[in-house]
Amino acid sequence: MTLCARHGRRMMLGMDGAEGPGTGPRPGPAGGARGARGEFAPDVTGRPVWRLLVRGLGVYLPGWNVPGGALRVSAGTPGPDGFGPPAFLDGGSGFGLHLPARRRGLEPDREIYVRGREDPSFGIVIAGPSAAIGSRVVDAAGLVRYARRLIFEELFDTGDSDSVPYAVRAARAVENVVFLDRAAGIGLCAEADPVTRAVACPVFVRIGAPTERTVRAYGAAAQPVRSQS
Repeated sequence: MTLCARHGRRMMLGMDGAEGPGTGPRPGPAGGARGARGEFAPDVTGRPVWRLLVRGLGVYLPGWNVPGGALRVSAGTPGPDGFGPPAFLDGGSGFGLHLPARRRGLEPDREIYVRGREDPSFGIVIAGPSAAIGSRVVDAAGLVRYARRLIFEELFDTGDSDSVPYAVRAARAVENVVFLDRAAGIGLCAEADPVTRAVACPVFVRIGAPTERTVRAYGAAAQPVRSQS
């Protein structure tokens, strides 16, 4: 099943209709022109985090052109058109963000997705100002930590002590995170390995102006690093 939480409101939705591993968008020219080297990253679009990105764009940017693929970015080489600050690419953990400010107490929109019954995994789409993450430099580990905190806070009921174990397990079971900052025109996608707990950000998103309604995605085949959470 899928548990969606938005503004503290929870809804149960069927998971059977979710996209499977081979049903996501195929790499192609949609979502912007090719980069200088004209290379797409087809391995990125087969990941669960990519399917979560497509879901999130449908919820928070309805009617916008969903990218059909991700332009490949390699560390140490010029990036394709549209890639640049505040994003950076670390060869070990994938993409990250250098932010001009950070703020505590901001409450971005969020939707939580649950996959599986016996040993569920959690994904979350967060939409709001990236300053809410609370760090000037956001990498994979920082984004996953923030997502786990949001999920714990969403599922923890102060009036029900029995909610604590479930909220803790849910936070630890986060595997996919999508953050969309519509105002800044950027997005970042993180994934966590359920066994090794290694994390990486394989996708960066550039959101165009409302008059364009375009979204470009950039992919990196990064080697994940171990989460500190």
